[in-house]
Amino acid sequence: MENIRTRCLMTEQAREQLLSRFLSYVAVCTTSSSDAAQKGIMPSTTQQLDLANILLTELQSMGITDACITEYGYVYAYLAPTPGFEHAPCVGFCAHLDTADEVSGANVQPRIISEYDGGVITLSDDIVLDPALDKELAQAAGLSVITTDGTTLLGADDKAGIAEIMTALYTLITTPSIQHGPIEILFSPDEETGHGMDKVPLAQIKSKQFYTLDGGNPPEIEIECFNAYRCDITCTGKSKHTGTARPDMINAVSMAADFISMLPRHEAPETTDGYQGFYAPMEIQGYMEQASITLFLRDFSASGMEERIRTVQCLADALKAKYQGSDVSVQVTKQYLNMKDVLDQHPLVTQLLVQAVRNAGLEPRFTPIRGGTDGSRLTEMGIPCPNIFTGGHNFHSRTEWACVQQMEQAAETVLQLICLWAQQSEI
Repeated sequence: MENIRTRCLMTEQAREQLLSRFLSYVAVCTTSSSDAAQKGIMPSTTQQLDLANILLTELQSMGITDACITEYGYVYAYLAPTPGFEHAPCVGFCAHLDTADEVSGANVQPRIISEYDGGVITLSDDIVLDPALDKELAQAAGLSVITTDGTTLLGADDKAGIAEIMTALYTLITTPSIQHGPIEILFSPDEETGHGMDKVPLAQIKSKQFYTLDGGNPPEIEIECFNAYRCDITCTGKSKHTGTARPDMINAVSMAADFISMLPRHEAPETTDGYQGFYAPMEIQGYMEQASITLFLRDFSASGMEERIRTVQCLADALKAKYQGSDVSVQVTKQYLNMKDVLDQHPLVTQLLVQAVRNAGLEPRFTPIRGGTDGSRLTEMGIPCPNIFTGGHNFHSRTEWACVQQMEQAAETVLQLICLWAQQSEI
């Protein structure tokens, strides 16, 4: 890992608080619910408000009076500029409150390994972290890492991002010599469900540029992501007693299984990487008369996504023809778009981020997000929003871990970025 510059903006006191903040946040269960989010409930779980209220109290204790929790569970805060910097553009930072529902986020028991020796880490009887299989873990030898106990996820996605933003804020407020323009903070619910920006308080937001802290390994920064669509495929068959089924029965469960088997095997999430897109069957449920499939489509290009949507419809038509008398319907919903086109129209947003990472002692590396963030949605709404690393790894899994020094680098990057924006003039 690259060395941090000797001149850092983050104070030693703030550095010490970063770890304790993170540990206190991961202790709060904030698992979101995809099912509830699909029904329009926001936040999808009330437990996300537990962390929201903790953060609001901390913001107010720092002296930030312009802070609130909206009716949909967003934590919003505004930090006024230091005198003489009212001309600087307002810049925002965003992270999300919730954790994914694929793995339990309740009763998280983090383990801190100081000066990790580079060996295999045993989390539980059948779960280990092996640096031979995890190159980012191998690179963390000699650093302090935080792991799970193998029974839950850690919650670094995205409580590492929250801790880093809060630490940067604390540094600004307790270090008057760091001059800054106006700053906005947004902690959102339900990012993991894909609905994190559904009720974002746009009318309240002043910033024309935002940054999410929701990435992984430093010094990676992300300015492009998948185009993302969801397909809901409904197979309608014909029920009949299995003993006298011939020739009338049409089994919708068999139809759904057939549809999934027709998807290109070499274009699945587990067989692709880099800039390759995929078809991802996320859920299948039903019974003989009706079965449904939730299918995610991902592609970096608009033309590639159009081709995937056409493929899904062709497969649906073929399935209907195969099962005479059945019906197959496809409902396509846009989730988010690749943010690169919009960010290319606002080069300063990325240029200052690149410089901030360098000022923090790192050489930035661009990687595509094989997924999306709240920043993807904000960018689509007209607020360009690149994504910054957090020092978290193996998200959504029992092998999730984070690196303390990398989290410090992320907080330092935020501070450097704030200082760079203070030198700009509002357009």
